[in-house]
Amino acid sequence: MSTAHPDETPPHTTLPMKGSILGIDVSMTRYEEAVGAITAAAAENRALSVSALAVHGIMTGVLDAAQRWRLNRLDMVVPDGQPVRWALNLLYDAKLADRVNGPDLTLKVCEAAAEQKLPVYFYGSRPEVLEALTTRLRQKFPGLVIAGAHPSLFRKSTDAERLEIIREIRDSGARIVFVGLGCPRQEVWAYENAAEIGVPVLAVGAAFDFHAGLLPQAPRFMRDKGLEWAYRLYQEPRRLWRRYVLLNPLYISLFLLQWSGLNRFKNEGRKPEIMEYYA
Repeated sequence: MSTAHPDETPPHTTLPMKGSILGIDVSMTRYEEAVGAITAAAAENRALSVSALAVHGIMTGVLDAAQRWRLNRLDMVVPDGQPVRWALNLLYDAKLADRVNGPDLTLKVCEAAAEQKLPVYFYGSRPEVLEALTTRLRQKFPGLVIAGAHPSLFRKSTDAERLEIIREIRDSGARIVFVGLGCPRQEVWAYENAAEIGVPVLAVGAAFDFHAGLLPQAPRFMRDKGLEWAYRLYQEPRRLWRRYVLLNPLYISLFLLQWSGLNRFKNEGRKPEIMEYYA
């Protein structure tokens, strides 16, 4: 198999416009539009790389030029966090009434996939999470066809292992692949493998744990007010404190520089020298 990357969107593909936030190109899109683009590509058996980025995901690209290169070559980067949506509205008058949250996008895509008989595949997390996730999704969407699921290796894979995973996904007949490896590993995986898999690949982060019933989501009012980070920090302080306590203030400071015109963040990044082969 080749390891070609979709550095440019195919000319026949119509995707939402993007706006740069701190040098990261984010799609100015809504749920209906995002789901439509994903299911259209799935119906045509066409590759599409998608990620849902909140502040932490944006900052991985700001602080790492190679990751910025990867993120800016994904086909769609939907505004997962409210601060990301607010930034698009302030900088580009995007008029987005809501963010496009990864867990909610997962459910909406699964619902559409069930209606259109598009088989789905889940890659990442632990076996017990995948078992609970697929069981609950089948109950919620009786028509959903789950072509398969494969847990993460929780380490970098060899090229042979990576190719075997891709072969398994392709042979399953899946038309949409959900990836839950955590940020930034899942975005690296989508960048490196979506073209070879040949169908939409969605990096959706904590959606696996949420919909498996193993990790509670923040109350709706906290999600709507951009306070989901505080709820997640309360749940997992040891794992997440650096992400939120350090990166959130840095994001706000850098955004104010962009908004005021004092800094024009560059989008180029640096092409990764090697493949990461996360699994």
